[in-house]
Amino acid sequence: MDTLISVVLPLGLAFIMFSLGVGLTLGDFLRVGQRPLAFAVGALNQVILLPLVVYLIILAFGLQAEIAVGFMILAACPGGVTSNIISRLAKGDVALSVSLTAVISLTSMITVPLIMSFAVATFMGANAPEVDITATAVTMFALTVVPIMLGLGLRRLFPTAMSRAEPAISRIAVILFAAIVLAALAGNWGLFVENLPSIGPAVLAMLVVLTAVGYTVPRLLGRTRNEAKTISIETGVQNGTLGIAIASIVVGSTDGFSPYGLPSAVYGLAMYLTIIPALFIFRRMD
Repeated sequence: MDTLISVVLPLGLAFIMFSLGVGLTLGDFLRVGQRPLAFAVGALNQVILLPLVVYLIILAFGLQAEIAVGFMILAACPGGVTSNIISRLAKGDVALSVSLTAVISLTSMITVPLIMSFAVATFMGANAPEVDITATAVTMFALTVVPIMLGLGLRRLFPTAMSRAEPAISRIAVILFAAIVLAALAGNWGLFVENLPSIGPAVLAMLVVLTAVGYTVPRLLGRTRNEAKTISIETGVQNGTLGIAIASIVVGSTDGFSPYGLPSAVYGLAMYLTIIPALFIFRRMD
């Protein structure tokens, strides 16, 4: 189990982030300057409103200790490749989706340590494990920024070869995502069953509220329907694999997968219960 957590889990996450980088180009970053308002609204939703909403849900459902910290870790995680695919299926603004995913994923090396440190101090109290913000930032850099930039670099150097390889790389990433989620649930099965009555409704509430808020806020701020759909998806879809990895690698566990990763694991399965209905609603808008 130690080898699974210390070797297989980080390598699996690194490959998933690498698959994100393979699908990116420098234009995805430059596009931020061309559409600053739409990007700013999307970033506001993800970096500020998302953790705030999750914090309020934690209080509303009375979640305690490790589970509450796990929810905040999930809230700190950026979206993944899945959000780009869903945006395309929802007839949203795919270019905006890719730009948000790219930039927020890179800035997660700063936002994740800060939010996680706040959550541990707030919900764990005297039992809080020590969280080294600098070490966490370095770990986030190694797990997210390095593989993303590697994939981006290979895409730039070998565009034809990487374009051909991208579908296979994406399929492998999906398989790794499913394997990590299932392994995290299996490693904490007793704790999962015990806390499911509280974790399940809280996760579903989080998904519904974030998807609704993610659409409503940009519309109130004058953004187009397609931009609002995309920002809603980017706000509601988080990188659950990253949440599990942070919980297991950074926060740590003495025996198997960390219980801090349970919300991310449950989220990885429950996400589709709300995203798929939202997808059909977004498509009917057109």
